[in-house]
Amino acid sequence: MTKGIQEQKLGILGGGQLGRMLVQSALDFNIDIKILDPDANAPCKSIVSEFVVGKLTDYDTVYNFGKGCDLISIEIENVNTDALKQLAKEGVKVYPQPEVVELIKDKRIQKQYYQDNNIPTAEFILTDNKETVITHKNFLPAVNKLGKEGYDGRGVQILRTEADLDKAFEAPSLLEKLIDFEKEIAVIVARNENGDVTTFPAVEMVFHPEANMVEYLFSPADISADIESDAQEIAKTVINRLGMVGLLAVEMFVTKDGKVLVNEIAPRPHNSGHQTIEANFTSQYEQHLRAIFNLPLGNTDILLPSAMVNLLGEEGFTGIAKYEGLEKVMAEKGVHVHLYGKLTTKPFRKMGHVTIRNKDTAALKKAVDLVKNTLKVKA
Repeated sequence: MTKGIQEQKLGILGGGQLGRMLVQSALDFNIDIKILDPDANAPCKSIVSEFVVGKLTDYDTVYNFGKGCDLISIEIENVNTDALKQLAKEGVKVYPQPEVVELIKDKRIQKQYYQDNNIPTAEFILTDNKETVITHKNFLPAVNKLGKEGYDGRGVQILRTEADLDKAFEAPSLLEKLIDFEKEIAVIVARNENGDVTTFPAVEMVFHPEANMVEYLFSPADISADIESDAQEIAKTVINRLGMVGLLAVEMFVTKDGKVLVNEIAPRPHNSGHQTIEANFTSQYEQHLRAIFNLPLGNTDILLPSAMVNLLGEEGFTGIAKYEGLEKVMAEKGVHVHLYGKLTTKPFRKMGHVTIRNKDTAALKKAVDLVKNTLKVKA
């Protein structure tokens, strides 16, 4: 007889803020969660029944952790997929599937997958080292991306001219044509074991100019119905081609001539979906749980237009985190603050986020400026 979700132990590889918000959602369903993370003080430490400290890329650590679980999921891609494959062979459900994680965590393989499957994406060249990048100087302007272990803006260099070639990576990477885009958007899509697929409305992302990570976003994106439809269909195509079970964030460029191109994907809850906790009928975290436990997928409709602002550690401050301007921001109508439980801050570290809900788009933009200028994470 199949176990109910309350009878199954869910193991999550990674105990950061994404895991923390996933656990908070799982509490609504009485799901028993076990976390593995290398940081003894990770954000999830105090909110789960079992917290294990260990390396996510170590075979034995991941395998031994997973043996005590009915189902395993991830909040970060840099995990030991060989251990996950063995656990899956032994009957532990692993969602997203290890083969999917393996494909996505190497941006070179990920990019080649788009090309092989006729998924629209920017032109690119696979490169082995800095010397190879330099031989393709005529391809500039381009973005140089590390194949593995790049995240939150790390592992990305913009090479506009030959003068920038010294910044190229020595490790295996790719050169991607720099797109002159109109907007950057994201669609989160979910698929359960039954093959049911549901998408969230596209959001519009604005990236921090220095940190190269999302600074804030608006939901829904200010795009035409045709572009919205294209983005939704592309997201569904990607998850169905992968045959993936779980939640997939699909980041895309909207070009100035109205084309939609896939930039990158992430097989887990994502920064582009934080606002769904307060602003949609179903949050991305609940949807991920519904998908991996093969439950009916939830209604993704928007309750109210919203914005989400990432709270990043201020430049010039490293140490015990202090939050300036918190009360002033919380006094604003429609504001909800999420802090991630991280004791220490450093420049550009993700320390929390703020969601703002308002029917008036102009008011949302004004509130985003208020949050950015008022709530500061210092030490």
